[in-house]
Amino acid sequence: MPNLTEVARSKNLLLKVEGHSVTTAMGDGEFIKSSRWIVGVHFWVIHLRPKDHWAGRHRPVTLKLVLLSEPRGGDVKAKLTCRLVHPAGRMCPSEEKSVAHKEDLEASGYLEDDAYTVQCAIAVLREVPPQTATVADDPRPEAALPSPDLLRHLRELLREGTGADVTFIVSGQPFAAHRAVLASRSPVFMAELFGGMREGSSRCVEVEDMEPAAFGALLGFVYTDTVPELDRLGEEEAAAMAQHLLAGADRYGLERLKLTCEWKLSDGITVDTAATTLALAEQHRCWQLKATCVEFIAGYLDAVLETEGSSTWRKAAPRLRVEVPTN
Repeated sequence: MPNLTEVARSKNLLLKVEGHSVTTAMGDGEFIKSSRWIVGVHFWVIHLRPKDHWAGRHRPVTLKLVLLSEPRGGDVKAKLTCRLVHPAGRMCPSEEKSVAHKEDLEASGYLEDDAYTVQCAIAVLREVPPQTATVADDPRPEAALPSPDLLRHLRELLREGTGADVTFIVSGQPFAAHRAVLASRSPVFMAELFGGMREGSSRCVEVEDMEPAAFGALLGFVYTDTVPELDRLGEEEAAAMAQHLLAGADRYGLERLKLTCEWKLSDGITVDTAATTLALAEQHRCWQLKATCVEFIAGYLDAVLETEGSSTWRKAAPRLRVEVPTN
C-alpha cells in the first residue's frame, strides 16, 4: 500500500529548567528559548512560557514549538509532545502533557532543587511526492509502469563516462563529465564551459583547492540531486565531507547542495568542529549555520578555545571575536 504521507521524528530532546522559582516571576507572555534543532529539513526552537496569559486565568506553564526556517512547498504540519522526567531517574516519565499548571508541577515530584526536566519530541508531517504514489485499482496501463529510473540512468552515465566531452583533473585524479549536464545545473559551469572562458575550448580542466572525493560527490549531486556519501560515512567523515562540499557548492553556485551541507553541519556541531564550522559559515555566507555555531560556542567557550580549530576561526574571521567573546 503506497504512503500518502511521511513523518520525520526527532530524537528525545531534554530541556532542563533551573531556577523554577525565579522563572515564575517572569511577566505574562515572556518566554525562554531553547537551542535550535533540525527536524524534517526545518529549523525549530521551543519556547517555554512560565506564564501564558492566552491560556486563561490559571496561566499554566506552556511549551510552544516555533518554526525558524521558511517553509518550502506549503504549510508545515508538526506536533510537539512533552513529558516530565525526574532529574535523578527515580520516577518514570509523566504522561504526555500539553500544559502543566504551576501548582501541579510543584506537587508532581518532578521538581527537585528548584529545577525540572522536560523530555520533548518533535514529529513533522510531510507529503510523499505525487510521482511516488500509485493507485492500485487504476485500470489504465500507466498505473503498472515501473518507478522512474532517470536518476539511476544519469548516475550510470556519470560512472561510465559514455559520451563525456570534458575531463576535470583534481589532484591528479580524472573525472569525466558532460558539458551540457553541468551547464544546465550550475551557472558557474555554464560560464566556464560555454561562456568564452579558457575552459570552454579545453577538453581537460584543472580544478585546484578541492579534494577528489568531494569533487566526485559534487558531480554526483549535479547528476542526481543526491549526496549518498553524507549518509554512508561515519559522523566525523560525513562532517568533513559536508565542509568540503559546502565550499564546493558555493564555488559552483549549487544552492541546494549548499543548503543540504549547511543542515548537515548544523545538526552535528561538536566542540571539536564548532570553530572550523563557524569560520566556514562566515567565509561562505551561511548565516543560519553561523548563528547556530555562535550559540553553541557561547555555551562551550572554554572547551572550544582549546581545540585546534579555534586558531583557524580567529585567522579566518577575526571580527567574530566580537560576537563570541574570547576574553
